[in-house]
Amino acid sequence: MENFSVLFLIAGGIILLLIFLYFVPINLWITALFSGVRVGLVELVFMRIRKVPPSLIVNSMINATKAGIDLTTTELETHYLAGGNVPTVIKALISADKANIPLSFKQATAIDLAGRDVFEAVTTSVNPKVINTPNVAGVAQDGIQLIAKARVTVRANIMQLVGGAGEETILARVGEGIVSSIGSSASHKSVLEKPDMISQLVLQKGLDAGTAYEILSIDIADVDVGENIGAKLQIDQANADLKVAEAKAEERRAMAVAVEQEMKARAQEARASVIAAEVEIPQAIAAAFRSGNLGIMDYYKMQNIQSDTDMRNSIAGPNQGGGNKQKE
Repeated sequence: MENFSVLFLIAGGIILLLIFLYFVPINLWITALFSGVRVGLVELVFMRIRKVPPSLIVNSMINATKAGIDLTTTELETHYLAGGNVPTVIKALISADKANIPLSFKQATAIDLAGRDVFEAVTTSVNPKVINTPNVAGVAQDGIQLIAKARVTVRANIMQLVGGAGEETILARVGEGIVSSIGSSASHKSVLEKPDMISQLVLQKGLDAGTAYEILSIDIADVDVGENIGAKLQIDQANADLKVAEAKAEERRAMAVAVEQEMKARAQEARASVIAAEVEIPQAIAAAFRSGNLGIMDYYKMQNIQSDTDMRNSIAGPNQGGGNKQKE
């Protein structure tokens, strides 16, 4: 029992020691003291209580102090609690200071909290980067399509990183400028002869206004000849006109067919009227017999005349030529 009590006390003492060292990081305080960073031991304990890693704050303070940047632990703690990346901000401040770029701690933290990589922004400001645009198609005034590809050299504008537009806006504006420059050219040959004319016109437009970058140069990497858009549009217009003409001709043909059918219907109506009139002839003859206005001899004469008429009609028919030959 006594051995168990001793072991229990030793284990309890070790646990208490570990807890004490966790909340009171003496070794970190000693490191800060020898590095020239003035931070109190009680302050480190309060960092633990506020759930701020003391090692992160102390190491960042050591880096800033060695680089000659005057900061306080309170500023670093505030930025950490706001969700910022303290080591990245310290690296950005050191890089900007070495490159003689004006960048305050307030600006750096604002850029970091805005979601941008402040260290990358400083690096881009020191070492400009090249953005390759996708293929941009434009049509010259002679109807020939040109496909251009450009390389845009930009550097970060520290003062406009917060609230400034990004690379997508730069690419969109450059593409719009290329299309406008090609469209204002009288001939595609002039663009092929002097492709730098496009970059000069685009640079004059001030496309980097309101963006987080400053455009240093726009270089046309390649210009290819595309389709003859003017001729294609003329062909499409001619096809459309042809279809309209065909539709109008079909309309006129349909109207002619309708008129023809209407005339046939009228002819049928006329034949029906004639047949109806012919039906009344025997009735009229019978009525003339009854009334005494037509005698039997008159009737025979009329029949003879009708027979002569039928004979003449048969002679004048399709076999008229044959009848003439027999007669000859």
